[in-house]
Amino acid sequence: MSRIGKQPIAVPNGVTTTVESGLFKVKGPKGELQVPFNSALSIREENGALFVERPSDRQDHRALHGLTRTLVANAVKGVSDGYTINLELKGVGYRAKLSGKALELTIGYSHPVVIDPPAGVSFTVPEPTKIDVTGIDKQLVGQVAANVRRVRKPDAYHGKGVRFAGEKIALKAGKAGATGGKGKK
Repeated sequence: MSRIGKQPIAVPNGVTTTVESGLFKVKGPKGELQVPFNSALSIREENGALFVERPSDRQDHRALHGLTRTLVANAVKGVSDGYTINLELKGVGYRAKLSGKALELTIGYSHPVVIDPPAGVSFTVPEPTKIDVTGIDKQLVGQVAANVRRVRKPDAYHGKGVRFAGEKIALKAGKAGATGGKGKK
């Protein structure tokens, strides 16, 4: 049995769940989400916890078991707590600011880059070099953060660009001849 799939999902107070054939709906204080799942699997609620069960040990059922449990757990956590991904800007003159709901980045191009958030995602800029991407859908928050990072990926030689908070960038060495002086004889 799947080690992840057999774990129960705790349902916090204030969160309501409904299961229809192939669709899991969850509503909480932050919003509501729908998670489609394979109708061969079943989701049941018992004593304030959700359990995902599979009908057999066929390979396709085993493959979907842990995946479905994780997607359901992410939806429950999203509507109760939400998700936030932190980004950092590194580089001289690199900064971010909000223009309404849109994120405006000044990151070394001849023009500012404006990114509009999709529905369900919001940006906050606690400092000019820090960006927080927040929402209830884990996949959507991660994708929007990756799209912001893609605008100016960290440079391999200096580390300048947009990076995830705490991300380590392996810097390459510069040119060998850059140390100065002429070759020794």
